[in-house]
Amino acid sequence: MTKTLRIINPANGSVVAEVSADDAASVAAKAARARAAQPGWAGRPLAERKAVVSRFREKVVAELETLAKTLTSEVGKPIAQSRNELNGFLGRIDFFLAKVEASTANEEVFADAAITERIGHDPLGVVANISAWNYPYFVGGNVFVPALLTGNAVLYKPSEFATLTGLHITRLLHAAGVPDDVFIAIVGDGEAGAALVEQPVDGVFFTGSAATGAKIAAAVGPRMIRLQLELGGKDPTYVAEDADPKAAAESLADGAMYNTGQSCCSVERIYVHERIHDAFVDAFLLTVAGFKIGDPAEDGTYIGAITRAPQLDVLEAQVADAVAKGGRLRTGGKRIDRPGNWFEPTVVTDANHDMLLMREESFGPIIGIQKVKGDDDAVALMNDTRYGLTAGVFTCDEARAGRLLARVNAGSVYWNCCDRVSPRLPWSGRGDSGVGVTLSTYGFQTFTRPKAWHLRKP
Repeated sequence: MTKTLRIINPANGSVVAEVSADDAASVAAKAARARAAQPGWAGRPLAERKAVVSRFREKVVAELETLAKTLTSEVGKPIAQSRNELNGFLGRIDFFLAKVEASTANEEVFADAAITERIGHDPLGVVANISAWNYPYFVGGNVFVPALLTGNAVLYKPSEFATLTGLHITRLLHAAGVPDDVFIAIVGDGEAGAALVEQPVDGVFFTGSAATGAKIAAAVGPRMIRLQLELGGKDPTYVAEDADPKAAAESLADGAMYNTGQSCCSVERIYVHERIHDAFVDAFLLTVAGFKIGDPAEDGTYIGAITRAPQLDVLEAQVADAVAKGGRLRTGGKRIDRPGNWFEPTVVTDANHDMLLMREESFGPIIGIQKVKGDDDAVALMNDTRYGLTAGVFTCDEARAGRLLARVNAGSVYWNCCDRVSPRLPWSGRGDSGVGVTLSTYGFQTFTRPKAWHLRKP
């Protein structure tokens, strides 16, 4: 019997589509096809590969509204935010196209009359890209665009919650000129992902939970291949006493609730200096109250559906635990009674680190706010985590921000901003937030391996 995968709209519970899914045998066959096709793709001049990716970009632009509606229908992301993601994706493609040549060019590091030393950059070969549903164009594109540009074949498994988006990406890449066997979609749930990890690939690139990342690391480690894990975060921000409480609150409410809080770099815990704590909380609550909850397909909706139904249990448990341990529930705190997967924007004050809300990733529209006495207390609490993805500080003093952020253990840091990812800067995590680097010029090195050339003249 042919395996199938049912796509459900999380905003109303309706069936969007049912598609054929891969089993272990079909995954192995696709991996063999990619292995056979990769040398031919790598042998093409870089200019040709760039031209193909440029045509892909043009096709994304031409179908942007269709792509946005598909994304909204299967993950529950508000339509304006789906459009934002696609437009941001175009900028990332532009960056990759502009920087790939210089980032992968041969480097002559020494030469004299007798010998030349050169560094080359060979493609890895075949890479497995197990992507995420919350930002499929950003997260997937951070891998498959530079991977293709640098001559790799890609076995791309979109999340089962963003399958239709993954199939759109595959269709547009093929239409742009990527050979069918150089970019192949793997369709299915965790079983398909596990089968993909077992294939004799040259690199595994996974975005998802720390628990699944640990399992992949255990499976891949003995094979001595490239491993990239982009995992979760429990991203903190400190609001110092010299910050504007209203401006900070408005920025951080958006940082916590954008995409309904379903981002690895969403603000997940906030520490506020005791001198401005109450003013900050008042402004924060006022901002959250203004967020429109509604049909994700409608313009103006800000809070959409929770993509994965089991996450509702996680959010409920975190709220109950926080209240039981002295937290003050200021707004929200429960599911919204309507078809689909919905949770109220939720704010808990009087938070502390005994609470799951301040220690475990929430991945939803909830936030804990804790009062602190000063900078040292804030930094100690920010670093009291097994994660290390992003962290931020709001203060009027740039030098102070620099000193504080230098002490924070995180791959990305923010001064007076949050929840921001730039293609020009490396994206990396520490601890349970993952290993490896994407984006920036460093990101190209993720998909290549250096070759040392020793060239002695006869």
